[in-house]
Amino acid sequence: MELRTLRYFVAVAEELHFGRAATRLHMSQPPLSRAIKQLEADVGAVLLVRSAAGVTLTPAGVTLLAEARALLDHADQARVRVAAAAGASTLTVGILGDSADPGAARLADAYRRKHPGVEVRVRDTDLTDPTCGLRAGLVDVALTRGPFDETGLTVHRLRADPVGAVLRADDPLAGRARLTLADLAGRRWFRFPDGTDPVWQAYWHGGEPREGPVVRAVQECLQAVLWNGTVGLMPLGHRPPGDLAVVPLADLAPSPVVVAWTGTGPLIRSFVQLAAAAYRS
Repeated sequence: MELRTLRYFVAVAEELHFGRAATRLHMSQPPLSRAIKQLEADVGAVLLVRSAAGVTLTPAGVTLLAEARALLDHADQARVRVAAAAGASTLTVGILGDSADPGAARLADAYRRKHPGVEVRVRDTDLTDPTCGLRAGLVDVALTRGPFDETGLTVHRLRADPVGAVLRADDPLAGRARLTLADLAGRRWFRFPDGTDPVWQAYWHGGEPREGPVVRAVQECLQAVLWNGTVGLMPLGHRPPGDLAVVPLADLAPSPVVVAWTGTGPLIRSFVQLAAAAYRS
């Protein structure tokens, strides 16, 4: 059994749905189904019962879920310990494409002071994956923003940022002091690709299905507004180019800045503790 396949199985077992698990893992459903079938062949037991309503775990599946979680956690800890013994400890941090933040700079300074021998590897990700590769096992910890599906993750809120509508500066609504989502009804929005985390999509699409250009990165969002006159949302703390404006939204909850993780290694625990302190400063 490969660790990657066990991660796939844990995702399906926690989501109880192949489609949702595939979205969580940022992969298509057919290879995920093949991997689970191969895992069942390897262990010699049926692990999941598939139906139109979703998935249920067999007794063997329940047992493997507990064992898989323990194995994956042990593998994460082993990786840190082996790297430390080799004198080359590493921590891979996922950062969302819009997460340039003074709090992150303070965190980087604090982490370097406390762990001078640890190499921090940064994986910058686009807006289609708010977990920054955490679910796929590509990073150890994610410094990101919500809301997103937190199933199977541990999430600690660091701060909450008010959100506004981003518009062309010459848009009739750009001069308003405040807007509501109803003010934007009928407008084209920039939107995220199909398969993007549904909780994330619902928030940044203002709670409704939207029509408009598909974007993956912050700059693509801004260019969609500039070139097409579409609208969208962004945190008020961000400064768009001078030909764009951000107007506060009165009826949308703030977007939380969070740190998220799955493992329990000492480097991850220290990162979370230092993040909480850095974002309080």
